[in-house]
Amino acid sequence: MLHEILLSLSGHPSPLLTAQLSNTEPSSSSASASALSPSERQLLASAAHLSDLHIKLSKHAARVAASHPSAVCRAVATAVQSVHLAALRRKVLEVEAGILRYDAGLVGAYGIVPLTAVMGEFQPWTRRLEWLWEVVRFLEGEDDTEDRSRSRPCWGARAIDRLRAELQSGYHDVQEAAQTLVAAAETAWLRQVSAWIFYGRLPSADAGGEEDFFVHATGGMTAAAEGGGREEEEDYVAVAELLPAFVTPATGRSMLFIGRSLNQIRARSTTLSTASGFHNTAAKLQAVADLVSPLSSASFTGVVRDIRRSLSRDILEQILPLSEVMSTMQLLREFFLLGRGEFATAITHEADERVRNRWRRAGRDAAGSSSVDSVAVKSGEVSAALTRAWASLSSFEQQSGTGDDALLDRARELLRLQLVKARPDIPVHSRPGLVALLADGPPFDALLFSAPVTLAMRLPPAVDMVLSPSDMHVYGRVNAYFVALRRAHVRLTDLWRLTSLRRHFPGPRGAGEHARELRERWSARAEVLRGMWTTASAAVFFLGETEAYFQTEVVEGLWRGFRAWLAGEAQHEDDEAAEDAVPTADAMDIGDDEYHDDDASQHQHEPRPIATAAPPPESRPTTSSSAAATPRRNRHDQQTLATGHAVYLDTLVHRLLLTQSTYTRPLHALLVHIDQLAAHVHRLHALFAAADLAADSGVLSSFSSEEEEAGATLRLLRAAAGGVRAAIDEVVAALEGLSVDEAFLQAWEGEDAATAWLEEELLAPGEAYRPARVGGLNRLLMQLKFGS
Repeated sequence: MLHEILLSLSGHPSPLLTAQLSNTEPSSSSASASALSPSERQLLASAAHLSDLHIKLSKHAARVAASHPSAVCRAVATAVQSVHLAALRRKVLEVEAGILRYDAGLVGAYGIVPLTAVMGEFQPWTRRLEWLWEVVRFLEGEDDTEDRSRSRPCWGARAIDRLRAELQSGYHDVQEAAQTLVAAAETAWLRQVSAWIFYGRLPSADAGGEEDFFVHATGGMTAAAEGGGREEEEDYVAVAELLPAFVTPATGRSMLFIGRSLNQIRARSTTLSTASGFHNTAAKLQAVADLVSPLSSASFTGVVRDIRRSLSRDILEQILPLSEVMSTMQLLREFFLLGRGEFATAITHEADERVRNRWRRAGRDAAGSSSVDSVAVKSGEVSAALTRAWASLSSFEQQSGTGDDALLDRARELLRLQLVKARPDIPVHSRPGLVALLADGPPFDALLFSAPVTLAMRLPPAVDMVLSPSDMHVYGRVNAYFVALRRAHVRLTDLWRLTSLRRHFPGPRGAGEHARELRERWSARAEVLRGMWTTASAAVFFLGETEAYFQTEVVEGLWRGFRAWLAGEAQHEDDEAAEDAVPTADAMDIGDDEYHDDDASQHQHEPRPIATAAPPPESRPTTSSSAAATPRRNRHDQQTLATGHAVYLDTLVHRLLLTQSTYTRPLHALLVHIDQLAAHVHRLHALFAAADLAADSGVLSSFSSEEEEAGATLRLLRAAAGGVRAAIDEVVAALEGLSVDEAFLQAWEGEDAATAWLEEELLAPGEAYRPARVGGLNRLLMQLKFGS
């Protein structure tokens, strides 16, 4: 009997225990049961229970270890087999050896072995095996009814979190068992993490766990969609649900950045000699190996941060120097955020010319079958408009006497104006500004060519470590927003060039009846158009104040602080000593060593209005010398640059009100009404000119009836003018509503998701980028109400 019990406790099925002795009811009719007392039946039932748990654990743990898709779960199941079940078998052998040695603790007088003494040796194992059985069932996904419908029952992060929670169960034996399983799970997970952060390798499909790891490879996006010659590159994303709870989101982003950077270096065929500075991999691997289980969030974060900074210092600063980053940021400021207003003016002029030429062709081909094709926007026209705009800017620079402009040449090489045939499928990565932009917002990008057009940039090599495709998508939307405002402003101001509509000259003294007839005709037209000129003046004032607020208060203010942070300039506005020791962003000119020697008159063609009383920079900066002069201790690693830029861009988008549909929709309607107003004024001017020729010179025009068409156009003009006035009132009302919106004002002050994201980075004091508190809707509202 003792031999049978010990065999069953070792994991071998025993029909004697399972079929006959597991029944503790006294009414059992079996002969063996009738020969045993109730206490003996209870002891044998406990032995049967332990045996059953051992058998089930062996079977299910072996199945999990052999076929589970998660490497962490397989490691846990293997630890259950190799540690706990093996310990139980060793305990059985110890008990058997004690009986054979006639140990006094097991063998009584006359060689009798009490069953109570034998089962007492295994009593502590009952709770442990029951807990292990719950763990194995959890790995198989059988204990949670909500997860039964999932194709994958459990993954590594959930297993680690469950086991770490069991460390606080309060039972000493369960805590010890959980500690061993946590160590096995975290060791398996650290192997995957080490392969990623040291070599950029994901878990292989053969080894399993590629879907269990928190980094997933996605379909690559071309670096130059318009034919830059670079092949499609594989991108990687982090799945937050697959990260254990002790790993902070910032640490997860750091690990993603490290592995992605290593893969980018490998994909671009960077020579190993360039990366020779990353020579202490063994020391870093030892730092990971020295982590003690259960892993501490602070210690693990510190190790990952040290690896990230070492990678940046040894390799990435050689591949992507700070001067390259600052040059790219300066290009984005000048051309995407319209630091050079002449760029928007040139592209607007060229776009309007092509739209007019397209409609002229449509008028000539109206009777043909190709009329639809003649009005469709083609990619060649869009590219040609940008080419002509570059030529205009180059001519302007030569006339201004500024000489060669390296930034303009670089922009001509990298920037592309292209049609948007479909919205790109870009992951938003929990970016609140981008989420709002990708929603059903007003299409500002469709106002330039009457079709969605966006300004894109081919990212230079290695710059995509700091700038992501989603960032460039946001820049394109902001640029379309600014260009739409500038285009409407230019179209309205161009109406004042229609001299015959705006003024008439008095006839000479003694003029005849013809002069009196002309004066009456002009007076009647002036009376009719007086309301239109008033509306146009109000719209010009509204657009001028709005553009000035966005460019001087918001864009320039944020850019000044961000540029100073990039260059490592310390900003302590409240510390007078710091102000004396460190130049402020207002006085900083990145990379222009001849700033104080240049004649200010050479830069009068490029005003830089600012919101404060400090003098603006007088020249268009470059970045090489400032980046070289930046102390190494103040330089930020590439991920810190990427995070700071993301916060800067999200703050910019929010303070430009692009995330507020209650403002952008009436503003878009206003721009559409302004387009209609300008078009009707030009149409009316052509009709008046044709009528004057017909009345004064007898020249017949192509219009069927000038008076009827002029009357219809005047009615449309009045409707458009009314739409402009109503849209201005609606936009101002939306601004007033935002100025008292508590949630919006809290986000404006920085209490938004971007700041929370920045808080998670656990950076050193002064290292994190903090957006400046610039602008204020009350200023814009005061100016608009004063003008009205």
